[in-house]
Amino acid sequence: MPIDPADRQGPLNDLRVLEMGQLIAGPFCGQLLADFGAEVIKLEQPGKGDPMREWGAEKPHGKKLWFPVLARNKKSVTVNAREPEGQAIVRRLAEQSDIVVENFRPGTMERWNLGYDRLAEVNPGIVMVRVSGYGQTGPYAQRAGYGAIGEAMGGLRYVVGDPATPPSRTGISIGDTLAATFAALGAVMAIHNRRRTGRGQVVDSAIYEAVLAVMECLVTEYDVGGYVRERTGSILPMIAPSNVYPTKDGKMVLIGANQDSVFARLAEAMEEPGLAADERYATHIARGNNQAELDARIAAWTATLEAPALIERLNAHGIPNGDIYRAPEMLADAHFRAREAIVRIADPVLGPMRMQNVAPRLSDTPGAVLRTGPALGEHNAEILGGLLGIDEAERTRLAEAGVV
Repeated sequence: MPIDPADRQGPLNDLRVLEMGQLIAGPFCGQLLADFGAEVIKLEQPGKGDPMREWGAEKPHGKKLWFPVLARNKKSVTVNAREPEGQAIVRRLAEQSDIVVENFRPGTMERWNLGYDRLAEVNPGIVMVRVSGYGQTGPYAQRAGYGAIGEAMGGLRYVVGDPATPPSRTGISIGDTLAATFAALGAVMAIHNRRRTGRGQVVDSAIYEAVLAVMECLVTEYDVGGYVRERTGSILPMIAPSNVYPTKDGKMVLIGANQDSVFARLAEAMEEPGLAADERYATHIARGNNQAELDARIAAWTATLEAPALIERLNAHGIPNGDIYRAPEMLADAHFRAREAIVRIADPVLGPMRMQNVAPRLSDTPGAVLRTGPALGEHNAEILGGLLGIDEAERTRLAEAGVV
């Protein structure tokens, strides 16, 4: 059955994706692809579903709130890939798909007779996206790997937090989502290559390598200069001023004025224009060498102003600054509203809910959030019956046998 893209928006609305992952790393890749129009068929264990259905804060009646976001725009089909009949169904779906996403421990798909070689037999153009803690090869490949472990191995955990405390987490599952983002990028690159060659390939996205990829020059600093980055709290060493500063009304405002010209404007805003020529602060290096002293001086000034007045003055002088937002501030912010950075979507159980919109923005073929995460097996009839042609009697038999 050909894909009907009528209800999907975005540049990927001619692609069909099988999402076999669970938790975050695989499903966030699927979310990104679905956001831009791909038909994402999420395969879940019958009767159980993705554990993410039980994660996150909940409404008063007990419905969890993470899955409606992570599984938005997707279709749910229940298939037991541990059973031979279920594996046969997955291969039939892969034959009519473009991308398979999975984030099981390496070797799992092969044990289920669903490795890349088997899927490529039925569909040479299939792109198999594999997200795991350590990658598909190497001495650690078979280890269990969660996002937090990849964040530690990739170097992020060590540099996050205050130097007086043990390494901190970022507050979100950044290792998983980074690996998923690189996986989605790899998927569309592999599809682009397929248009030239006609063949698919494997996209191997390791969590620790995705974290490592965003660690700037951390490795090179040590390799060339013997410098090991340490935790520095709210600052970057030698980058000044760039910090969080207190206000008269008990709030905190971020100010980034480490470039020479911007610092000169900050000095004007502080009504101390001579600071820009002071040998202690006149250059990037000088400000870095006197970072603590400069931060204390700026903090003494910001503490004399309430946050709105401070922000207004900083904006008038063209100085990068901002509040530290939580969800309430996001929902109240005029810029968020003007750009529709947060959208309201109706959930059939939870009712209207708001969540982040699609990013990045494409001018001609933007994606869209069309629906929240589906009920378990909601699309069995559509996909198993409509796409694969399995009649209702056979679907009933398979359900009774625990296959779907």
